[in-house]
Amino acid sequence: METKTGADVAAVAELSDRLRGAIATVIEGKTDAIDMSLVVLLAGGHLLIEDVPGVGKTMLARTLARAVDCTARRIQFTADLLPTDITGVSVFNPDTREFQFKPGGVFANLVIGDEINRASPKTQSALLEAMAESRVSVDGVTHELPTPFMVVATQNPIEMQGTYPLPEAQRDRFMISMSMGYPARGAELEMLDRHSASDPLSELRPVTDAAGIVLAKEAVREVFLHPKLKEYVVTLLERTRTSELLRLGASPRAGLHLTRAARARAAMQGRGYVVPEDVSSLAVAALAHRVLLSPLAMQASHRTPSDVLAELVAEVPTPRRT
Repeated sequence: METKTGADVAAVAELSDRLRGAIATVIEGKTDAIDMSLVVLLAGGHLLIEDVPGVGKTMLARTLARAVDCTARRIQFTADLLPTDITGVSVFNPDTREFQFKPGGVFANLVIGDEINRASPKTQSALLEAMAESRVSVDGVTHELPTPFMVVATQNPIEMQGTYPLPEAQRDRFMISMSMGYPARGAELEMLDRHSASDPLSELRPVTDAAGIVLAKEAVREVFLHPKLKEYVVTLLERTRTSELLRLGASPRAGLHLTRAARARAAMQGRGYVVPEDVSSLAVAALAHRVLLSPLAMQASHRTPSDVLAELVAEVPTPRRT
């Protein structure tokens, strides 16, 4: 299974180390969250961060944007935000007597969607085409988005007043969903010392640019995925669709996202091939936000989709390395 490829994974691993080190100067004690965000960046996906207020969701997104020398925009999602604020609008120019396109907030390499569930479903849907195809259509004209393109969205799962739950079609566009969690005691003490005296984000300097990320993504796509691991991914998807604990299983897009994320994780570790642990370690984060619990699961226990997915992943035998 450990077949090598011509991908320059050593360069990807070195770039990952530099990005991880830069982000860690601002986000203390969150190595797993940082690594997950880098997996999504290098795999060419989008990231959803769901957690309670004040744990650093937006700060992680801003720090990732600052570590890469590329265009970045932040969109604060509110109830009065319009779809054209995101995609852009055609404005009539009286001098030329023609309509000119004014790009919206989505035209950037990295788009931070803060509290995405506070916007109306109509406004949320303005991101669907952008996230799936890296382009937007306005007044019958298609506009390509910059390359690379990544959306990092945050939402608060606790406060429900004035929010609109993301529809399944929207959640399915996100490669990975994760939470930050509260920091460890030592990390929180360090944060009190550093962040109260200055803003570490203002001192952060980019360690790569958009072109560097594009090259890394090309290397990630060449990472070898053994046919047995492809079968393993499909088996995981099938289990979500047949489980009596789930009324909505994972989509085919989920499998594509999981394999791309596994390739990125392998490259970040300097390997030109995917191992079973690359898939199994990312399966819950890549699938849990796409499934819905059945009435049986909701009535029988207080398990979350992540709990059910973790059980399903544990039940499926991982392919043996050869």
